[in-house]
Amino acid sequence: MSQTVDIKELNEKIQRESSFVDMINIEMNKVIVGQKSLVESLLIGLLSDGHVLLEGLPGLAKTLAINTLATTIDADFSRIQFTPDLLPADVLGTMIYSQKNEEFNVKKGPIFSNFVLADEINRAPAKVQSALLEAMQEKQVTIGDETFKLEKPFLVLATQNPIEQEGTYPLPEAQVDRFMLKTIINYPKKEEEQLIVRQNIAKEFPTANKVLTKDDIIKARDVVKEVYMDEKIEKYIVDIVFATRYPDNYGLEKLKDMISFGGSPRASINLSKAAKAYAFIKRRGYVIPEDVRAVCYDVLRHRIGLTYQAEAENITSEGIISEILNTVEVP
Repeated sequence: MSQTVDIKELNEKIQRESSFVDMINIEMNKVIVGQKSLVESLLIGLLSDGHVLLEGLPGLAKTLAINTLATTIDADFSRIQFTPDLLPADVLGTMIYSQKNEEFNVKKGPIFSNFVLADEINRAPAKVQSALLEAMQEKQVTIGDETFKLEKPFLVLATQNPIEQEGTYPLPEAQVDRFMLKTIINYPKKEEEQLIVRQNIAKEFPTANKVLTKDDIIKARDVVKEVYMDEKIEKYIVDIVFATRYPDNYGLEKLKDMISFGGSPRASINLSKAAKAYAFIKRRGYVIPEDVRAVCYDVLRHRIGLTYQAEAENITSEGIISEILNTVEVP
């Protein structure tokens, strides 16, 4: 009974603390038409301290959405356009010799921001990818002999174009795994596109206002951690991830030859974090199975390796996730 009271109290607290979600949504919707799942993914990444990879064709407002989110929060924002000739120093910074003082000084690069937009991340060579990897995982940057901690909140929001293969470097599995979510962005609906056209030919393009500070985000992240997750939900998450590794244990023998590797423990951790953040966005103090299912595709789609057989039969990671969600028992 006491637990029920706790949940009630927690629910009220989460409803109070999550009121800013509506404010961010209002500001984002001024600029971004439709793309509800894109805005949701960015919010989940922001609230659960996870990096987000956006994949979609050019012109679908990926960069605009990230830019707008950074505008709503009083924080530093930098954009790095990834190109094949980019060097690690262009991202991290470098040592510059000062003749006046006869010593080397550190010139920090664009990675020293709260929001880093890595535009067309798959265009940069491996050296740049590995430099970015340390910043994403360790939240620190090493220049010369010095190591600098990155200021919180620190979020890498990367975009990649799925159609062009020339001049692109596929992201290594280790790096893709560092992204909490991979969101696929599709074309807008007909009426949405009409509104987009109207906005873009109007006298003034709408702009978002600042509604939050960096401290608000850090505080909100602590509250998200308080969202209650029952043991049954934990077991459900682990079952889903285990089904990607050992599908035959869950009556999914047909998937055994389709999956070359399943989700790592990082998949289970991120699924739990994202489900909590999703419950928070929905202004609830506890996680329900629908929260897990809602974030499952974005958390798992880049963590399931497909075999040649799966590719030959046009089976996608989304199809595999659907099969798993339809089979694994819901608590």
